[in-house]
Amino acid sequence: MAARLVRRCCWRHFGAFVSTPSAVPASLLVPAGKAATARALPQAPFTLFHTSSPSSWADGFSVKEQVEESRNPEHKVIGELIETATSPRELFQLSEFHALNSNQASLIITQLSRLAVEKNLETESILRDEHFQRLIGITDSQISQVWNNTLVNLLKSLCSLGMDSNRREMQSVEQEVLWRLRRLTFRQLTSLAEFLAVKQGKESRLLNEVIKKLELRWTELEGTRTVVTLMGKVGHVSPALMDRLEDKALELAEQFNPDDIRKIMLALAYQNRRCVPLLRALSYHLIQKHSELSLSVLMDLIFAYGKLNFHQPQVFQKIATDLHPHVSTMKPIEVTRCIRSFALLKWLSLPLFEAIVQYALDNTKQLSVTHLCSIILSFARLNFQPSGSEDFFNMVHEELQSQLDSLEPHLLTDLVWSLCVLQQAKAPYLQRVLAPDFHARIRGDQSLKAQNLRLKLIHINAAAKLESPDYRGPFLPAEMLSPAEPAGEKVTLLQSSLREALVGVLGSRENGRFDARTIYGWQIDAEMVVNSENKPLPLKDFAAPHLFRSEGTKPLPPGARRVAFLRWEFPNFSNRSKDLLGRYAMARRHVQAAGFLVVDVTRQSPMPAPSAPSLPARGLAAVIPSRPPVRQPEGGGGIG
Repeated sequence: MAARLVRRCCWRHFGAFVSTPSAVPASLLVPAGKAATARALPQAPFTLFHTSSPSSWADGFSVKEQVEESRNPEHKVIGELIETATSPRELFQLSEFHALNSNQASLIITQLSRLAVEKNLETESILRDEHFQRLIGITDSQISQVWNNTLVNLLKSLCSLGMDSNRREMQSVEQEVLWRLRRLTFRQLTSLAEFLAVKQGKESRLLNEVIKKLELRWTELEGTRTVVTLMGKVGHVSPALMDRLEDKALELAEQFNPDDIRKIMLALAYQNRRCVPLLRALSYHLIQKHSELSLSVLMDLIFAYGKLNFHQPQVFQKIATDLHPHVSTMKPIEVTRCIRSFALLKWLSLPLFEAIVQYALDNTKQLSVTHLCSIILSFARLNFQPSGSEDFFNMVHEELQSQLDSLEPHLLTDLVWSLCVLQQAKAPYLQRVLAPDFHARIRGDQSLKAQNLRLKLIHINAAAKLESPDYRGPFLPAEMLSPAEPAGEKVTLLQSSLREALVGVLGSRENGRFDARTIYGWQIDAEMVVNSENKPLPLKDFAAPHLFRSEGTKPLPPGARRVAFLRWEFPNFSNRSKDLLGRYAMARRHVQAAGFLVVDVTRQSPMPAPSAPSLPARGLAAVIPSRPPVRQPEGGGGIG
């Protein structure tokens, strides 16, 4: 290292005595292929040539570099020859006819790398060529004389050509870059970080050092392009840098165009960074300033919002409205990606979803089984019933029933469960997943994935028993219906309020049961039995066929009814809607079909407490009809 520093200082002092030639030597103008006497060019220190390479290869020159370049017309000619070369052969001939310095050799290597990318050339032959070996030797012997920008591009070019990172010349270039990091411009650091993050990943020592410099010099950060680039390609490596980038993006939010917003949103989504102030600012400017958005921008935006679970109703409405005209021309993968994102966000746009139904009917042959499954799963999550449901589901059954055996078990279970939500599960679907050989594979498996699969099978079993009168079996064995251990969920305010209100109404804890886990896979928040006069009766005395183990054996007396209180929290509803999501709509139907009078308890309709503890019947009369219906209606009782 000491010898290198001494040599560098010598070059600095020697450069003051080297005069710049006033004329271009004739030997430089000799056509390629002609014999010429090689003439050694003056080795002026820190000489650089500007090339018109794309921004990914050249990242700007300092003022000093530009001035030095303009003073040396001889070097300009060499630079133009390098720039206009269209093949490796032409570049190699330059090294054959002219004595090159390290800057020129570095520029030739950069141009070789660019041509290899543009023309899809084989890089192995380039690396083995003796001319290339000569070029890399020149560069290595005079590495300290290479200008900063050319050095950065040299490193990127050698990596792109696939040079072995263990080669001495490669390590020499990396070490030189490492020594010069403090002298690189912020733009050069950005370009280098972007390249290294893609090519070498988080384990790169040089990348970590570059990021440290970016973190220290973040106040130099300016321009939307730099912010967008760093967030998308480097931010995932350094959370500290990403924090700074988010602050800068918030400051520049008004200047971003739709494509910038798309890239920032995707960067946040892929890194699971839910920066609420930035997301709100981008959403605001998206609505206020950008009236027309392309299909690709719309698709990426709704994906990012869904991935981050960030709700902006105005943005969702705009995206849904703008997507509607594109539906007929979209590819199947775009349709399923779009509808899945809306389902994650719990946002139901009826015009858009109806257009997707029509798309599925018009393009049945282009839709694979996986595409159809994605559409069904998304419809079920939102409990969406198409206006032309008969035609749509006839098509679905025709396409899917013969393909059930080809589906992976978890996807098949999700499909049948979703059809149960939509009340479209026919006997072949139920028989396939309730067969002993299907559920035998998860017995004894305590993994979370297996437990979720088991719970969905219990729901399917409940749908088969309660909503499919013509279905004859098979059903799940009794031992699979035992409730799972509670997960220790936090008690919500609505849940505690419901319990407090019911304690006063029940009169005695024996008259009610809380958090009852049923054999149907659903939990009843509170239940009671009332006689014909709406007076609570002791629960333990009566049989409870909905429980895995019943405490009592007596049948209900004439006129008595079972009452189930079901609590619906805000996440149980579609976005900005009073409609339950599909899962909870099916839970309500099953509890009702099991013989309960359902009382819905929501935040919008709090449980009414009795005016006095001595009048429990008045409190129940407020929510329970005085006469039971012959058959439980679909609407059930509700708290208004």
